[in-house]
Amino acid sequence: MEKNRPKLIPTAYLVLFKENKILLSRRCNTGFQDGYYSFPAGHLEDDEETLSHALVREAKEEVGIEIDQADLELVHVMHRKQQEPTNERRINLFFTVKKWKGEPRIMEPDKCNDLQWFELGTLPDNTILYIKQAINCIKEDVAYSEYGFYTFGKFKRTPRI
Repeated sequence: MEKNRPKLIPTAYLVLFKENKILLSRRCNTGFQDGYYSFPAGHLEDDEETLSHALVREAKEEVGIEIDQADLELVHVMHRKQQEPTNERRINLFFTVKKWKGEPRIMEPDKCNDLQWFELGTLPDNTILYIKQAINCIKEDVAYSEYGFYTFGKFKRTPRI
């Protein structure tokens, strides 16, 4: 008998730091968390693309910078359940790089209407909640967290691993 296993959607996020600041982009016209800040990110485009390749591509497409795949450093993994209406399960991988070519700028104004460096201690109130959790985990060197799951009637947040 074949088991009905959940399908996971992998997403790669680019976390850029500069002088104790972090780069965030404000989403617009996407249908998901519009008006809220997140990281440049993306999904796989085909069966041959890896997450690191997708992130190199998305960095260029979304913020106009070139990064080298070899420079990517995985800094956090999050298992996330998207709430209603989709209830999708996602694996979010957060990568950083210490160097890149170009100055980050808005390349897709139809999907992003602000791109700023924010002090780590003063993130905008309209930062997506799971992004805030990822930032806190990265700051505290927590490798793995979960978001959006309910366990025994309680909302499950970041486990300490």
